[in-house]
Amino acid sequence: MEKRIKEILYSSRFAKSYQKIPLSIKNKAVKLEKVFKSNCFDKRLKTHKLAGKYKNYYSFSVSYSYRIVFEFYKNGVIFIDIGTHEIYK
Repeated sequence: MEKRIKEILYSSRFAKSYQKIPLSIKNKAVKLEKVFKSNCFDKRLKTHKLAGKYKNYYSFSVSYSYRIVFEFYKNGVIFIDIGTHEIYK
């Protein structure tokens, strides 16, 4: 399944969390965002639908420990949060 993303919006929570993550993760996130825009289900991202209270969201891996949580909307996606598995709590 391939899906191109036209637009990415960033929630205030994402922006706040992004400021706190290590520079190496920020750099990796920027590179992977380009992959994400061309195909948000690229195997390198390990994109998956979440469950439970996050059932309307998806997540993809930035690194082994860091994830970006996002939600689809009419014109693209909204990045909700970035961080370790702690963001699911």
